[in-house]
Amino acid sequence: MSIFHLAYNVTDLAEARAFYGDLLGCTEGRSTETWVDFNFFGHQISLHLGTPFSTAATGHVGDHLVPMPHLGVILSKAEWDALAERLKAAGVEFVLAPFTRFAGEPGEQSTMFFRDPSGNPIEIKGFADMSGVFAT
Repeated sequence: MSIFHLAYNVTDLAEARAFYGDLLGCTEGRSTETWVDFNFFGHQISLHLGTPFSTAATGHVGDHLVPMPHLGVILSKAEWDALAERLKAAGVEFVLAPFTRFAGEPGEQSTMFFRDPSGNPIEIKGFADMSGVFAT
């Protein structure tokens, strides 16, 4: 299995540590005064101080427009449910509140969109059946 790596900018490392580490539950890795690595659900993200990338609500998800580009991860449905509840309890403002798409169809998935404190958009998907991730 390959591990994905993505590096992007955040405006405040302390806020990023609280959000990714404390709220999302990602384990912190190496860091310096200008960047920090996290284990983002089995993948490596490197958050560097700087200006976050520009986004626009141009991605069509059903009847909704979501920010593009965005990053994300696919979790088991149980992990997704637990994270959705943790984010709701923390008062996270959702771009697209947790809901399920394609119910009863191939590729049934739950999804939610939110932003980190620097405005970077994140999508988290949940699948009850991981074999449906690439279903058509």
